[in-house]
Amino acid sequence: MRRRHGWWIGLLAAASAAALTLYMFRPVPKPAESVAVSSALGDADSAGYRRAYEPRPFQFPADHGPHPDFRNEWWYVTGNLVDGAGRQFGYQLTLFRIALAPAAPVADSAWRTNQLYMGHFALTDVAENKHRAFERFSRDAVGLAGARATPFRVWLDDWELAGLESDAFPMRVRAREDSIEIDLTLTTAKPVVLQGDQGLSQKSAEPGNASHYYSFTRLRTEGTIRLGENTFAVGGASWLDREWSTSALGSDQSGWDWFALHLDDGRDLMFYRLRRKDGSVDPHSKGALVAADGRSRPLGWNEVELQPLGEWVSPKTGDRYPARWRLRLPGENLDLIVTPKVADQEMRLTVRYWEGAVSVSGQAGAEAISGRGYLEMTRYETPISP
Repeated sequence: MRRRHGWWIGLLAAASAAALTLYMFRPVPKPAESVAVSSALGDADSAGYRRAYEPRPFQFPADHGPHPDFRNEWWYVTGNLVDGAGRQFGYQLTLFRIALAPAAPVADSAWRTNQLYMGHFALTDVAENKHRAFERFSRDAVGLAGARATPFRVWLDDWELAGLESDAFPMRVRAREDSIEIDLTLTTAKPVVLQGDQGLSQKSAEPGNASHYYSFTRLRTEGTIRLGENTFAVGGASWLDREWSTSALGSDQSGWDWFALHLDDGRDLMFYRLRRKDGSVDPHSKGALVAADGRSRPLGWNEVELQPLGEWVSPKTGDRYPARWRLRLPGENLDLIVTPKVADQEMRLTVRYWEGAVSVSGQAGAEAISGRGYLEMTRYETPISP
């Protein structure tokens, strides 16, 4: 969790076997089966790495940059955009840093490093009912990939997030693959949100199974999208999640559902539901509600009611996911329906998951409300019941 969540360790751990082959100058294999989140998200192999035990003071712009003492880290951007004719797009660009060992290697070669970068880039074209996703790996060596705080830049080949001034914002987001390209500028509309307990996001009961986590929940976005020979001038809003950690889920947890929503009354809502293997909701699930003026408050696991509506089965993998959601926040008189803009936004990459653009409709008290956002779901092992 855009991931965005100390739980993405599973995806990163699953990629590490491919990373090691890349490190040895061999072709990166494509796994036949994805790794189960429940087996990949524990605290195994955490010796020698720092872990998130307690809140820490955040320092910017330094904390926009890398934290190599932790095993994993990500810069996670998603957004909904529209052109002048009303054509809608969703995009995701995520750059992950993965430490292969806790200690830096002997500096006997410019190619030697203990840091790997992985990238996920996806674009949803609502008008064409299409979603395309891409993945890259590279080592943090000889300029192939890396991250720095000042001047801010995170990159993997020509996929990058880069500050245009002295801080991370305004931020330029660029990626290109095949005939698809994005070139966007993101500016802050609200202050930073420290998730969890002053930025410490505890994911399970085990001490240290947590991340340092902050978000910029509403970023004004302008730029261009290129599809083949067509270029679209677009605008809209994006969401940036930043996390670094070493371990996250406990042995009794199986996966998650993550919502990042922009409501048309100016509020932003983030909530992640951690699922236990017995089907219950883990009490470490949490979120945040951000007011139009930028003030935020945390949301506990029992403040948000989630109900899956129907089931979508991937025609390519057979994996199961909820087709839509009802999300209720009784304390705020919010009753929302969250619907994917395109049903098939499955990320069929090293580890499979569903992530894509969604629309929001419903009620805020007696008033109708709408919005848009992004939803991330790990696959369900059993049929989905309401």
